[in-house]
Amino acid sequence: MKQLIIVRHAKSSWDYEVQDKDRPLKERGVNDAILLFSHIRGKVEMPDVVFSSPANRALHTCTIFMRTLGIPWDRLCLSDELYDFSGASVGRFVKGMNDDYKKIVIFGHNHAMTGVSNNLGDRFTDNIPTCGLVRMRFDVKHWSEVQNGRTDLMVFPKHLR
Repeated sequence: MKQLIIVRHAKSSWDYEVQDKDRPLKERGVNDAILLFSHIRGKVEMPDVVFSSPANRALHTCTIFMRTLGIPWDRLCLSDELYDFSGASVGRFVKGMNDDYKKIVIFGHNHAMTGVSNNLGDRFTDNIPTCGLVRMRFDVKHWSEVQNGRTDLMVFPKHLR
């Protein structure tokens, strides 16, 4: 059994003239992340590993997740493959995952997160909003075999306000 949680980064700010990878979170993004991750505490299992896009907004969202859920920092890895907007790179990343990992979490960007959720899970969504979280489970032994998973958790900040 494999478990994949995908999280779209929280709301980012366009108020600064910085490169795309350097865009920070807005205050609303920080607050949404705290709200959502506090809500799921105790509802999700400890992941074996957490991967984040190196973009500031994704990594900041990820650090709020890790602090809120008490996940040890040595489980965090950055991957340029998650700085993807189409989903092709993220899909390859997931299917190439080390089979020793049973439960993984990835932080990334849209449209990649929505595409991966719709391609691998069984609940369609038009759009995973900022700070949206989706958990899928797969009855397989190898990450290369993931497909047609069961989407058993979909939480968006607007559901919690």
